[in-house]
Amino acid sequence: MKYFKPLIPFLLGCIVLFISNNFFEFTLINGLSQLLLFILVVNIPAKLTGRMSYVDIGWPLGLALIGLLVLVYGQGADTKKWLAAILFLFMGLRMGLMALLYLTKGAFKRELPRYQYQKLRWDKEGKANVNLAMQVEILVQAFANMSFLAMPALLIAWNPNSTFHWLEILGIGLWLLSYGLESLADKQKNSFISMNVKAGDRRALCNVGLWRFSRHPNYFFEWMVWNSLVVIALPSVMALWSTEPLVIMLGLVGVLLMASRVMFTTLVYYTGAVPAEYYSVQKRPEYKEYQRTTSMFFPKKPKF
Repeated sequence: MKYFKPLIPFLLGCIVLFISNNFFEFTLINGLSQLLLFILVVNIPAKLTGRMSYVDIGWPLGLALIGLLVLVYGQGADTKKWLAAILFLFMGLRMGLMALLYLTKGAFKRELPRYQYQKLRWDKEGKANVNLAMQVEILVQAFANMSFLAMPALLIAWNPNSTFHWLEILGIGLWLLSYGLESLADKQKNSFISMNVKAGDRRALCNVGLWRFSRHPNYFFEWMVWNSLVVIALPSVMALWSTEPLVIMLGLVGVLLMASRVMFTTLVYYTGAVPAEYYSVQKRPEYKEYQRTTSMFFPKKPKF
């Protein structure tokens, strides 16, 4: 049971979507599509290689798949269907195509550090069957795409109102700002690494630009991207409120809010900040001082 416990919240999220009046058909089609995608792109390669880094390909492509499916099956106004589709396609294809590029460059020939850390966690939890633990963790990612992470797209694409609510405009602005700052953080780090590699220093500590205010600004702004999706979806909750029984509608609101919680947990504890810092402390002696002076996740003025 300890192997399958992480799946339970995501299964509950899927059940809420299945029993809703609006989302049964989409949830069924999306569920089968996500399973097929993950089995082919992640589960089978993980079984053959013993590495679960292929999640970095399957998960974002699953987001892009959500974007395509809401465009086809969404029952709201065309403006809202296109909005949901564009946002999810943009996020998914950007990360997915980048992961495929890394694959062609041989980056997946060894396990990525964040997934190496997963195996340390399984050992601590007494999960001796690494194969089973790995396959279940991959399915957790697939079921996230079937439930909590699909919820913002579903609500937006089922909104019957073609005009834009002020909350939707606010959310779109927040999405653009957050996405832009996440991209800036990635660019700053890549430029810093490239410059120091050319100088022969592969272990230099990146604390420039946005990295002066947070040790993981890219993860923070990725979380804010998801929070902006929740904001964009809020007017849809109001528009669809009368189409579902109260208990189901409350369940759908809970699933929506869990998108933010799931991404926060993932980006901080699961495959984000904590795993990255486990190895950074070992590689870079000055990293402990960086931890003392700089906020881990939420950007703040550094301490000196």
